[in-house]
Amino acid sequence: MVTTLLFYAFASVLIIAAVGVIASKNPVHSALFLVLAFFESAMLWLLMEAEFLAVVLVLVYVGAVMVLFLFVVMMLDINVERMRDGYTRYLPLGLVVALVVILEIGHVIWYRSQNLPFLTVPEPNPEGYSNTRELGSVLYTEYVYAFELASVVLLLAIVAAITLTMRKRPGLKVQDVAKQVAVNRDDRVRLVKDDAGTETET
Repeated sequence: MVTTLLFYAFASVLIIAAVGVIASKNPVHSALFLVLAFFESAMLWLLMEAEFLAVVLVLVYVGAVMVLFLFVVMMLDINVERMRDGYTRYLPLGLVVALVVILEIGHVIWYRSQNLPFLTVPEPNPEGYSNTRELGSVLYTEYVYAFELASVVLLLAIVAAITLTMRKRPGLKVQDVAKQVAVNRDDRVRLVKDDAGTETET
């Protein structure tokens, strides 16, 4: 009973956070809503006794990926007003996708109500069971190439983000290292005398 109540509580907050991600007008607010959605998803993983996935979701996505998202949002200098102009253009497609998702959820709920054997609630894991060991044995044997491919894709995403931030745009101050090194003191410092006769640098 308590597990069911916790599931509905976490799921409700997760739905609210997901709506906030797509409905928020500020990109930073959307990223913070996404952080909340990740936390609530981690709680649902804990209810399913998948502790490793819950911890990875918090550490990797909230601790690393979301920080990268915030850096990208802040450094790309996104024109929010221009992005809002085309918001209503995608509204019909968004409503169709939302309707399909609602129908799929209803379909799953209907199947659960049929008491089918393959949709019954699984038994709790025995004492001493480690889902981390089981996940590692599958991830680094059967899916090792897919795991390496995902790491390469993430590396390409990092390089692409750096490339986007280094592009030339109006009003951007670019550091010229050679010009800074070749600066002359006489061109920057001037000695002047005040009324008291003491010399000061300006």
